[in-house]
Amino acid sequence: MADPETRVTDPEARVVHPIEQESFRRLRARLDTSHFPPLTRAVVERVIHSAADLDYATDLVTDEGALEEAHRALHDGASVVVDVEMVAAGITRRDTVCRLKDAVSGPGLTRSAHAIRLAYEQVGPGALWVIGCAPTALEELLTLDAAPALVIGLPVGFVGAAESKAALRESGLPAVSNVSEKGGSAVAAAALNALLYHPVSHPESHSVSDPEFPSVAQAESRAGSPSKSKEKS
Repeated sequence: MADPETRVTDPEARVVHPIEQESFRRLRARLDTSHFPPLTRAVVERVIHSAADLDYATDLVTDEGALEEAHRALHDGASVVVDVEMVAAGITRRDTVCRLKDAVSGPGLTRSAHAIRLAYEQVGPGALWVIGCAPTALEELLTLDAAPALVIGLPVGFVGAAESKAALRESGLPAVSNVSEKGGSAVAAAALNALLYHPVSHPESHSVSDPEFPSVAQAESRAGSPSKSKEKS
């Protein structure tokens, strides 16, 4: 397994396959994302890329300030908790905590909700939580005094998914969510990966580079900018 410190502090070391580069080029040719703030753009683009669904550009709800704080916490080594192993499998450059195998259901408590309790007992406050499957996992997290660095709340389903994400937004916690019933493990992992892959800023430079495409700004200026995530005010 790769050294965790390398995974945390050197996002630009990731080698991007030409197919992935072409996928992002086509995405940007079909959707103008240049108006998004840097981290919001990274999250929106990677979520869209993971699902081939351009509607996420207007479905996602983000806050650039919250993403900046979460990005800093993540690269400082904050714990990452996931609700299911499928989310963990999609996060390729960081160890995660998933307690679903240890959890049991009980009266008024789903197995997914119990797993969240167990995870919080393990990691404590300040973690990044990535929930892409069970609405009850997100609902349980909102009952805890978890003081998260970020909650990526993108569970999927016709029962409770949209409602749990609305509750997340109403909670005031730093979050990435979406309005509709869609979501899932792949898009939740993609949102976290966007923060992992985004370069760490250096004090002497305020420029924003794209870790996947370092020359994107130059390319867009030559060819013209290749358009709305709801950003919380």
